[in-house]
Amino acid sequence: MEKPGQLERISATCPSITIHQTSIVNHHRHAAPPMGPQQDRKSSMANGTVSRKETKVVHYRECQRNHAAAIGGYAVDGCREFMASGAEGTAAALMCAACACHRSFHRREQVEADYDCSSTTSG
Repeated sequence: MEKPGQLERISATCPSITIHQTSIVNHHRHAAPPMGPQQDRKSSMANGTVSRKETKVVHYRECQRNHAAAIGGYAVDGCREFMASGAEGTAAALMCAACACHRSFHRREQVEADYDCSSTTSG
């Protein structure tokens, strides 16, 4: 049995995007706390459970590596978006399959998003 306010780990998986988020769950069915700016109305569930979701997704966009820096010029390769060379968690996952540059050369774009995906809860 879970205690009120206990942290739960929730993992949701969408095609090509993996999202990990932490929720704070309140299982009291009486007066729910007022929703502040970090909670939205969609996070209240019909069974009385209130959860706060904070989801940030990071995309790596175009390559910004200057290939002509050694000769005093400026030239980029035109790679439009980072594509990992290997599986997540390996060293190859940090190298781009399109331009062979490290992921840190690609412009980082961080967005907050809600995805309507299947989710599993483990406590």
